[in-house]
Amino acid sequence: MEFSISWLIIVVLLGCLSLLGRICFRMRSSLSELKSQIRSQSTRYGQITEQFLPLVESYPWDSKHFRFLGSPIDGIQFEEDRIILVEFKSSSSQMSARQRKIKNLVEQGKIDFELIRAG
Repeated sequence: MEFSISWLIIVVLLGCLSLLGRICFRMRSSLSELKSQIRSQSTRYGQITEQFLPLVESYPWDSKHFRFLGSPIDGIQFEEDRIILVEFKSSSSQMSARQRKIKNLVEQGKIDFELIRAG
């Protein structure tokens, strides 16, 4: 009698472990999907926000002279005495590798102006 009760307990415990394993797998999948949705929403929010940032009061230059590019940098600010490449970031976001490369090229003075005539 005790032998069959022990086996019954073992079978029940294995069933519970199997059920817990399936629940954990589903929760992990749901969490991964939720993280992906949050990243996507954050990216969309950033893309929308950066188009309006030149219009906020704290923007340091005349927004009428800003031209939005979107990629690989957000835009170009044309001033009387200089041209400024502008990238908007929230407090936690980082520049991409391509943006860092552009920043380095600017810092090294590797910027040219080319006139191309059509026709």
